[in-house]
Amino acid sequence: MGDLISTEIKKEKAALVALARKDDRLEKIQEYLDELAFLSETLGLSARRSFIQRLDAPDSRTFVGKGKLEEIKAYVEEEGIETVIFDDDLSPSQIRNLENILKTKIYDRSLLILDIFLKRARTAQAKTQVELARYQYLLPRLTRMWTHLERQRGGTGTRGGAGEKEIETDRRAINNQIAILKKRLQKIEKQGITQRKNRADIVKVALVGYTNVGKSTLMRILSKAEVFAENKLFATVDTTVRKIHLNQTPFLISDTVGFIRKLPHHLIESFKSTLQEVREADILLHVVDIAHPGYEEQIDVVNHTLSEIGAGDKTTIMVYNKIDLAIKNFSERELQDEDEPEDIIAHLKRTFIGRNGAEAVFISAAKRENIDELREILSRKVAEKHHMIFPNYLKNAD
Repeated sequence: MGDLISTEIKKEKAALVALARKDDRLEKIQEYLDELAFLSETLGLSARRSFIQRLDAPDSRTFVGKGKLEEIKAYVEEEGIETVIFDDDLSPSQIRNLENILKTKIYDRSLLILDIFLKRARTAQAKTQVELARYQYLLPRLTRMWTHLERQRGGTGTRGGAGEKEIETDRRAINNQIAILKKRLQKIEKQGITQRKNRADIVKVALVGYTNVGKSTLMRILSKAEVFAENKLFATVDTTVRKIHLNQTPFLISDTVGFIRKLPHHLIESFKSTLQEVREADILLHVVDIAHPGYEEQIDVVNHTLSEIGAGDKTTIMVYNKIDLAIKNFSERELQDEDEPEDIIAHLKRTFIGRNGAEAVFISAAKRENIDELREILSRKVAEKHHMIFPNYLKNAD
């Protein structure tokens, strides 16, 4: 036999950079860097090392200080790092200066998330929304940012590789493309409005939550349909809607993009039509990864984003997922070793219902634990909303 040829794709090597301000705990910054590494992996990059810069405010020229920049540069040159990723947004001048000094591609957090969304989008609506958000992000950053634009755009007819002298030409080209995408999106949104009008007389439930908390797995269980789920950030970008019945009461359930801290503003604006499913929902299932050390901050991020899109006052069921993984953590921190899982869940219910004011259920979607309890709560809430839409439904059913 001849030599086997490796088909493994070589991942681009990346270094990560985060800023720790005066009152920031290093454990929290490391948690942010872990998330940034996960984002990088989702895009197909390999994060090799993280750098933390202690500064009260970013350096206006290079984001990090001179000493830290020299340390990063030495590592980049020694290890052949191709991309450096910053866990904050960079100004156009910072991007230009960092590219000139480090001689690598520079990603800030927003561009990284935008590129992941572009990679993950499947429907025409999602692709148009992401491309629009990306152009709006790139417009004020027209230096060597065209290299990022070219990598995934393909043959759209817009010329790349522009130099400094041609910035104005490129700016006009981007503005023209933004106008085209906005018109295309308006047409798609009109179709979506018509579809939603046809579903006006049925209870609507929406799954919301931080990215990678298990929403798509739960969607698959509740709808008993094949729904894409993967252990990567933003596995779901497009909205998935299914019609299901609980106790003979029909309702629609939708799963859409997961939220994340520092979600790019342009992306939220562009995705408001996709998130219309959330705004028009009668009930929200707020799914939380209770095993994650930063789950409370993730809850705050989701609640803030819901308020930002006008969905902060919905009837909400808090679904604390991955309880099988969390029980070990809680038993070590808060409870006695002799406590049984049932005792732990009872303790958590008392604690969390009092804290959040919303009805709470603790499940493991992966292990199908406590799903019947969730169905019971959801069935009751759906029936209440259904009776408001059709007040004579229960009488007729009798």
